[in-house]
Amino acid sequence: MNTLGKSDLNVSEISFGCMSLSENQAQADALLHKAYDRGINFFDTADLYDKGMNELHVGTALKSMRQKVVIATKVGNQWRPDGSGWDWNPSKEYILKSVEQSLRRLQTDYIDLYQLHGGTIDDPIEETIAAFEQLKEQGKIRWYGISSIRPNVIREYVKNSNIVSVMMQYSLLDNRPEEEILALLNEHQISVITRGAVAQGRLLGKKEGAYLQFTSSEVTKAAKNIGKLADDLNKQKIDVALAYVLSQPAVASAVTGIRTAEQLDEATKALKEWPQLTEDQLVELRQQVRTFTYDAHR
Repeated sequence: MNTLGKSDLNVSEISFGCMSLSENQAQADALLHKAYDRGINFFDTADLYDKGMNELHVGTALKSMRQKVVIATKVGNQWRPDGSGWDWNPSKEYILKSVEQSLRRLQTDYIDLYQLHGGTIDDPIEETIAAFEQLKEQGKIRWYGISSIRPNVIREYVKNSNIVSVMMQYSLLDNRPEEEILALLNEHQISVITRGAVAQGRLLGKKEGAYLQFTSSEVTKAAKNIGKLADDLNKQKIDVALAYVLSQPAVASAVTGIRTAEQLDEATKALKEWPQLTEDQLVELRQQVRTFTYDAHR
């Protein structure tokens, strides 16, 4: 377990990404209960997923163990009335309205971690922060964070808010956070929750092709290096891929998308078996891929 930033939330190193959870409630119940029994206590959803139904499935599944789990959800994407898509809305009014709907769907009196689901530097950031602070004072949320990869947005929240976490994409094949953001957040005792640690399965050899700025051959090379180190350590590829991100001091948990029992087995095995990589091993993995940085929103 790791403490999430300056909060009192203790979260498992591997967290359950609920976005792809089955719409069958019985299946969702079984999978989430099994995850908890195997050591996962941190479950991440969003009001955007399946137009709120994902929150309902998660809330129903976890209701009987509410006090034992950490539930995170997100806000800021407003579905259009005709269901054709969503628009960005970080206003205080919208956040205060949306939290009531999330609480109702999650069937709980409080949300452990409420996250802004995106954000730009042009947002009314002071207003957004005020909404989260008000909800915290009211006891409707325990803590809040943001989900963003934009350095300029992250810096604003670091300076002006009491966020305890930032969710961001980070993996061996997306090393952009290593330029400055990981160190900045660690310095301010703000935890990182990673997503995409296996690069959509490419680092596990489950999917081929280019990824972000990397060519297909570069992706294959990175996956082979992950595999080689896994073999040397008598581990699985997922153990090493997750260990790469979890080795960063700022990282508290790696969200892993789980939909099937097989994926849960893989994730919970990794939870118990991910290796503590040495500095030499980390450097060797890192030297095999090109460095690139965020070229926008800096």
